[in-house]
Amino acid sequence: MIGISDIEAAAGLIAGHVVRTPTVESPGLSALLGVPVTAKLEVLQRTGSFKARGATAKLLSLSEADRAAGVVAVSGGNHAISVAVMAEALGVKATVVMAKSAPARAVEIAEAAGATVRLTDTMDDAFALMSRLQADGLTMVHPFDDPVVVAGQGTVGLELAEDASEGITDVLVSIGGGALISGVAAALHARRPGVRIWGVETVGAQAMSEALAAGGPKPVQLSSIVSTLSAPTVSRITYDHVTGLVSDVLVVSDAEAVQGTLDLANHAKVWAEPAAGCLVPAARRVLERVGGDARLGLVLCGGNATTSDVMSWAERFNLR
Repeated sequence: MIGISDIEAAAGLIAGHVVRTPTVESPGLSALLGVPVTAKLEVLQRTGSFKARGATAKLLSLSEADRAAGVVAVSGGNHAISVAVMAEALGVKATVVMAKSAPARAVEIAEAAGATVRLTDTMDDAFALMSRLQADGLTMVHPFDDPVVVAGQGTVGLELAEDASEGITDVLVSIGGGALISGVAAALHARRPGVRIWGVETVGAQAMSEALAAGGPKPVQLSSIVSTLSAPTVSRITYDHVTGLVSDVLVVSDAEAVQGTLDLANHAKVWAEPAAGCLVPAARRVLERVGGDARLGLVLCGGNATTSDVMSWAERFNLR
């Protein structure tokens, strides 16, 4: 299990390379949900998502030999962007592997940063190719099966604990492979031990929910439009953190996640991707369970969806 000392060490390592993003009270979301809401704005992070934290921590932890060999990463979009951009900044050659379903913008940004981009038919194929490239000598920067990456993502929770006002009772965090919620939960468990943590997934990208039901990580079938949450399985390290530190994992539909993105734009005045939008409908479910005296924290994990993508999804689901 990742401890607070690991997260504090990661914070020191990545300081100066990533943004200490704002933690702000949101009048718009508070009015929408009927309780006080604080938002952690990782949409303003370097590379547009929290992924820059874990990628930077891992890259800075590598030996000179590993850095010289070059790195490889697999991603639904945001991890690829972060590894590509941060590797360029640190002088490391990067290869990123994505499924063809990944956002075109992610491919463009990774290529513009100088990374070699490899596209596969499915996420399963992407993970398999990453393993082959690692066997060929590249150093793997795994998106969630790495304690250094988990500790890096945990700096989100460390900042939230330090910067949010007292009284937050419940924090909602999106889950793909689970590194973000694992790190955030570990940080809050140490710094705000009374706070409940809730995970959120979308239907068709529910690797953690299925792992919890099965008693351990297992491969899942992916069908969600939310590619940035579409991990084909969680890892043992993230599964263990969620089972030990998280109250429950909620699953919402793609349509609800896209509506949440629209709600964040209309009410919070924040542009976010559906991986963050899914927190809004999940927050309503949390309030049904814990009552109206709750004070919520939402970790808005990323904002790398394009306006055309969101409008296309909204049209598909007849949303406004």
